[in-house]
Amino acid sequence: MADQFGRFAWYELLTTDVAAAGAFYRGVVGWSVKDESTPELAYTVLGRGGARVGGIMDLPEEGRRLGATPRWIGYVAVDDLDGAAAQVRRLGGAIFVPPTDTNIGRIAVVADPQKATFGLIEEPTRARWKPHGLDAPGRVGWHELLAADRNVIFDFYREQFGWQKADAQTESADLYQLFSAGGQTVGGMLTKLPSVAQPCWLHYFNVDDMGAATRHVNAGGGRILQGPIELPDGCWIARCVDPQGALFALQGARGQTGIERSSASEVGWSAKWGGIASQGRMVLPKPKRPL
Repeated sequence: MADQFGRFAWYELLTTDVAAAGAFYRGVVGWSVKDESTPELAYTVLGRGGARVGGIMDLPEEGRRLGATPRWIGYVAVDDLDGAAAQVRRLGGAIFVPPTDTNIGRIAVVADPQKATFGLIEEPTRARWKPHGLDAPGRVGWHELLAADRNVIFDFYREQFGWQKADAQTESADLYQLFSAGGQTVGGMLTKLPSVAQPCWLHYFNVDDMGAATRHVNAGGGRILQGPIELPDGCWIARCVDPQGALFALQGARGQTGIERSSASEVGWSAKWGGIASQGRMVLPKPKRPL
């Protein structure tokens, strides 16, 4: 697992309706949905092409009582979970779930100093993850941090995981910081707008046909918050929310079925991003990544 250290290795959806969420993402992303529950825990695994990508489980009752809402959590692989969790706290972050043995491996759920939630995982038992498969359909191809202040928070992730800044020659590079893990550019960070209530991680799921995928979002009871938007490299993206309220994003080719653009009134999450995109100046062209 050495090549996974410091990389996102598993994704988990905490939701209020596992069956409905599984059907929704099967239609939108094309994932297979398999019940792999144990007597101790109900758990559904998502996959495509023989690769396991993530899981779905009920949002714990305790979390609901405390006001937690449905969300995706990305788990970053570490070689020493106890040490990594202690470092999160030392660097000013918080620990929501301390190091615990689970059905997917030994994990902890934490937050960075600006309260964006993510997970740590040691020795994942279900993931069959290949670092260079980020562009494959059904995989998670991009990771975006909507930070309270992206200039300040980068140092936390550099110390925590060894992430490095990746340079980009664009007019908007001062708004969006690319980062690399293990020498591969895997995501970006930007300072969120006030319309985004709290800092969070947004994960982009690869789809074959953006037009078909976004139609599935709408037909399945989800909502397009922004997009679809065409980036300069020809890739299309859309930021969305599922029927239970979890944020996610899509990226992929236009496809053969055509694109249905959302009206401006539907882009309530970040109208300014929509304004930038309408001028042909999306926050940052996403670079092509190795296959």
